[in-house]
Amino acid sequence: MPQHILIVEDDARLAELIAAYLTKHGYQVSLHGRGDTAPAFILETRPDLVVLDVMLPGKEGFDVCRDVRPHYGGRILMMTARDEDVDEILGLELGADDYLAKPVEPRRLLARIRARSSSGP
Repeated sequence: MPQHILIVEDDARLAELIAAYLTKHGYQVSLHGRGDTAPAFILETRPDLVVLDVMLPGKEGFDVCRDVRPHYGGRILMMTARDEDVDEILGLELGADDYLAKPVEPRRLLARIRARSSSGP
């Protein structure tokens, strides 16, 4: 069974491009576009990995990460346009496993997913 990746991203075009790329490489991908409903969706679907944007409508990705981390054992990779060191440190301190600044080369994202994966597709 392929690994399930949830992309929490409000830019629908970007989310769909990433989803198509990851699907092409053997992953099952779901999309979600709001921060305020993301925690419940993550806990309900229990994906293997969450690719989490920081700037989301309803609730910031930092808050989503903080809310779900105590109840979710999967990996969280924050991918955001916020590229200051303090933002990366905050994301990691809140429980993210990795942090990438946008724009992200798709092959780099895939490499990060595979590097942290116990079993790739």
